[in-house]
Amino acid sequence: MYQDIFPNTAASDILNLLNKSPQCVYAGFDPTADSLHVGNLLVIINLLHWQRGGHDVIALLGGATGHIGDPSGKSTDRIALSSNVIAENIACIKSNLETVFENHKKYIWSEDEGKLKPLRIVNNETWYKEINSIQFVSDIGRNFRMGTMLLKQSVKNRINSEVGGSDQMGNISAGHELISRMMKQDVYGLTLPLVTTEEGDKFGKSAGNALWLDGKKTSPYSLYQYFIRTKDSDVERLLKLFTFYSLGEIKDIMFKHKHHPEQRYPQTCLAEQLTTLVHGEEGLARARQATDAIYSKDVKSLVSLRASDLEQVFDSAPVTKLLLSPGITVLKLGMMANCFPTEGDAMRIIQAGGFYINHQRIKNFNEVITESAHILPNLISLLRVGKRNYYIVKWQT
Repeated sequence: MYQDIFPNTAASDILNLLNKSPQCVYAGFDPTADSLHVGNLLVIINLLHWQRGGHDVIALLGGATGHIGDPSGKSTDRIALSSNVIAENIACIKSNLETVFENHKKYIWSEDEGKLKPLRIVNNETWYKEINSIQFVSDIGRNFRMGTMLLKQSVKNRINSEVGGSDQMGNISAGHELISRMMKQDVYGLTLPLVTTEEGDKFGKSAGNALWLDGKKTSPYSLYQYFIRTKDSDVERLLKLFTFYSLGEIKDIMFKHKHHPEQRYPQTCLAEQLTTLVHGEEGLARARQATDAIYSKDVKSLVSLRASDLEQVFDSAPVTKLLLSPGITVLKLGMMANCFPTEGDAMRIIQAGGFYINHQRIKNFNEVITESAHILPNLISLLRVGKRNYYIVKWQT
């Protein structure tokens, strides 16, 4: 699904071109952070569709752009990044892309459908740094006309009101003009739609925070849960945009949902395929384990989790580090972990059955904490007061 095609061309002409012979397509990624995020997924998945169609696919990393900045869609210039930060961001984004393309090949693509051409990842700094300013103005600059640039809406907005548009069509049309003049070849620019929820919220953010593709920044569980929570009104459109299911398969998925909406089957299909794409089958397994740890209320589900997974699942839970020493009671543990404002409150809530250690209700506040009964193999204790107030204790032995 494309938003615009430049120059204005009938979709049938583009399809004929694609079916005629393999084409080369690229998309750019600027190194503004040390990870791509869910908002980049539509572009990445679009590249994967081109790859699946037998075309040559290039991911262009903007190392040079990172030094200069890109004011498109913004009223102020980006903050300049140091060379070291740009190099680190480039390496991380390269790893993101390699991981997604490898997961697609390994877990989603079938070799019976043919062999995929490898993804090429290039950094535009490698050639821009070899061009001096005179050569740049002479070879590149001569192909742009000031009058044409001033007519572009994005440039007009920035000059007149310092409020830029969000589209990239100005950049794409400029690139089209440059390639057409220098290479004498037919080229096309494609833009993808801005994906929003039914309420108009920008897709790919949870509580206002970006969902990163790097598992160290956003856990597989958090990514999985974001898609599991997709509203019924959004899920069919997202299945079409972000998965590799055929339209017939999506129709079947939605048919099942119509008859059993409580099972949230399309949301599960969406979450499972995207978590697999970003984090592989191991990441999906970790996300499922973490989901079980929360909703099954079974201590066995907690045992299977890594300490880092547990912290990310309960990312809003306060973390307390304690030295495991003899004689610590349930009451003392609750107070040391700041679960209660006063000892009186602690004793009352514990006796009433409102305190849990690793999903197990504890009613005796004088019970002594032992490693075998109250501490998980990963040296973590998950405390809960009431239904939703979690606390994590990391034991030092």
